Amino acid sequence: MSYQGSCHCGAIQFEVNAPTPDNAISCNCSHCRRKGMLLTFVPADQFTLIQGEDALQAYKFNTHRIDHRFCRKCGTQPFAYGANPDGTPVRAINLRCVPAIDLELLQLQHYDGASA
Repeated sequence: MSYQGSCHCGAIQFEVNAPTPDNAISCNCSHCRRKGMLLTFVPADQFTLIQGEDALQAYKFNTHRIDHRFCRKCGTQPFAYGANPDGTPVRAINLRCVPAIDLELLQLQHYDGASA
């Protein structure tokens, strides 16, 4: 199973080779709170950027450990590059950029990123 997502204008499109998640992380850090992101994390090898490498812009803040990627054209942040504590590469998928997911059905796990 897999699911697809994109930025608002469609310049960036991606696919995740995993079942659609039924839960998401809602983080209250200054970045996630302002953008309203609902996140799921997947191993990097389950993520494929289909198109839009040239439309991506990077943004890093605080510890600079997460490489937030957003579209230069529409400003949407569909995903980020990061790593688990053991160093394993992961992708943080903004589930608000996955049209097939009913956001109202997601079980939210609240993460206190503001205190981390």
